[in-house]
Amino acid sequence: MNNLAQAPKSVVMIRPHYFRPNPETANDNSFQTNNSAIDAKELSKRAFDEVSNAAKTLENYGIVVHLFDDETTVTPDSVFPNNWFSTHHNGDIGVYPMYCHNRRAERRADIIDFLSSTYKVSRVVDYSDFELKELYLEGTGSMVLDHTNRIAYAVKSNRMDITALGHFCRDFGYQGVAFDAFDKKGVSVYHTNVFMCVATDFVLIALDMIKDKTERKAIVNTIEASGKIVITLSEEQIEQFAGNAIEVESEKGQFLVMSQTGVNALQREQVAMIEEFVDIIAIDVSTVELAGGSIRCMIAGIHLPKKS
Repeated sequence: MNNLAQAPKSVVMIRPHYFRPNPETANDNSFQTNNSAIDAKELSKRAFDEVSNAAKTLENYGIVVHLFDDETTVTPDSVFPNNWFSTHHNGDIGVYPMYCHNRRAERRADIIDFLSSTYKVSRVVDYSDFELKELYLEGTGSMVLDHTNRIAYAVKSNRMDITALGHFCRDFGYQGVAFDAFDKKGVSVYHTNVFMCVATDFVLIALDMIKDKTERKAIVNTIEASGKIVITLSEEQIEQFAGNAIEVESEKGQFLVMSQTGVNALQREQVAMIEEFVDIIAIDVSTVELAGGSIRCMIAGIHLPKKS
């Protein structure tokens, strides 16, 4: 297995100047919290500082961070760029259709242009027109990609349409594995990446949230057939963003980036299992987490080949 394939060495992050939980996404994002005790200016400042600190922390571990600012007020979720684009080892970039109207303005030509000037980009596949047909596929939020084995794990939800997934898999050469996952109240998991993380050697996943036993067994079989071990999380740990993690790599080694909230939710045995393979980088993003996403959502991994 190519250890370099799954973990990116460089990432894109967006630093928002006017962060706030998005009222348009509250209906189907059960992770979202509206903390009215914090005034808008303080909320924005805290989120700005959290992204700045997260970028600096990753850079200290040798990860290349391409940090862009969002100074507009119309894109409250811009801190989560992994939902609107993905990058791939062969030089492909995917641009995705977004479920919520005010999230569509997050797509930025300047970021695509920067990537094209810095890395070898062979083509950009833009699915944003799917919005006209109400077909949505919110990037590596709605899909968790096993880059090495070419598997796209995807929970069925408002944000992940089977038809759109099929187009992605055909165009990018992935096997789509679509399934249902629900919380205790029977609400669909809104994004696959809040309840599972695929790393080079292991997968974090809340198996109990896959209610259909046949489907659950099939997912476990697929993961194990890909050569990875399963580390099981509970729904309570998922609620604390323990599944919203991403593996990265630098000259200093391989790391699993998690929020401090997520790390605090793990049991000692789970930490030990993870640390058999990677060191954990814990970053406090508790303000950003009010918007219903965590550190993985804040990081768009760059898998593109570098220009010589």
